[in-house]
Amino acid sequence: MVWLVERRLTDLSARLRSARTELKVLDEQRAFVSDEADDLRIRALVSETPQSSSEHTMGQRHVHALDRARADLTRRIEELERRQNELLDRLSASG
Repeated sequence: MVWLVERRLTDLSARLRSARTELKVLDEQRAFVSDEADDLRIRALVSETPQSSSEHTMGQRHVHALDRARADLTRRIEELERRQNELLDRLSASG
C-alpha cells in the first residue's frame, strides 16, 4: 500500500512541476499581452477610429481570456496540492 501512495506522490509532484511551469509561462504571456492591450488603448484614444477601437477591444479580450486561463490553472494547482497533502498525510499515518 505504501508503494502505491509513493507512486501517486511521484506522479502528483511531476504534474505540479509542470503546472507551475505552465503558470510562469502564462504569466509572462499575460504581461506581454497586457502591455500590448495598453498600447492599443492609447492608440484608440489618440486616433479615434473604428479600427483602432476594434483592435483595443480584441486586445482586452485576449487579456481576459488569459486571466480566465490563469484562474483555471491556479485552481488546478491548488487541487493538486490538496491531493498531494492528503497523500502525504496517508503516508505519514502508515509509517
